[in-house]
Amino acid sequence: MKIIEKIKNLQFFVEKFKKENKIISFIPTMGSLHEGHLSLIKKAKKGENTIIIVSVFVNPTQFNNSEDLEKYPRNLNKDISLLENFLSKNDIIFAPSEKEMYPINDNRNFYFGDLENVMEGKHRKGHFNGVAKIVSKLFDFVKPDKAFFGKKDFQQIAIIKNLVKNYNYKVEIIPCEIVREKNGLAMSSRNILLSKEERKNANDIYKILKESTKKNIPISDLKHWVNNKINENSHFMLEYFEIRDDIFLKDVNSWKEDCKKIGFIAVKIGNVRLIDNIFY
Repeated sequence: MKIIEKIKNLQFFVEKFKKENKIISFIPTMGSLHEGHLSLIKKAKKGENTIIIVSVFVNPTQFNNSEDLEKYPRNLNKDISLLENFLSKNDIIFAPSEKEMYPINDNRNFYFGDLENVMEGKHRKGHFNGVAKIVSKLFDFVKPDKAFFGKKDFQQIAIIKNLVKNYNYKVEIIPCEIVREKNGLAMSSRNILLSKEERKNANDIYKILKESTKKNIPISDLKHWVNNKINENSHFMLEYFEIRDDIFLKDVNSWKEDCKKIGFIAVKIGNVRLIDNIFY
């Protein structure tokens, strides 16, 4: 595999791969890689005639809290060692500096309508604008045929699909299943920030979500039930639990509505914020 830090070097190989009619499969990450990321790579590798490009870049523009940015886990050498076992000789790790990606201030504003004003958008103002800035830059440089994203960040996938449609990117967005730890906790780079006690408690988030799928009660009652179960744990601070459709992420108020329904949750444990979701 090749480790590339400069955009111009990346573009050289992308152009070469395009001339060779290779399929470019792209996995954008912020590093601190785990089994969830590796599952995306494994899925990408199933394609024939495929080159895999993995970006490792902690994007400052998607953090609405400077302290959160500072404490975000980083270990590029460890990430490279991990990827050595999964990438082939022609695959690429793109690990640019902040100056390389943002040589000047990026003052672009993206608009995603209601999508950016609910759940993560509501609680992390400017977050999705920052996501759109970095993803659009990466799509411009990598020119992927396919891009792989984990369903844990389901709202982000909806935002990126919207970005692809609005800006006419010729890339197929491939959502991939959530990978969980043995006790059900959704894998996240932030999990490393949890203490042993916090991690033990964090496992209850998915247990509550899973138990909620077995309740035969109206949606309004189910929301109250989940809220109460989360609030029973003194380690938890619930930001939101909402049930929405899987396409437009519109609020769903009845099980009779003709759509697939997903429960979305965000919980803070100490200083660590975790999100998860489950289909009903």
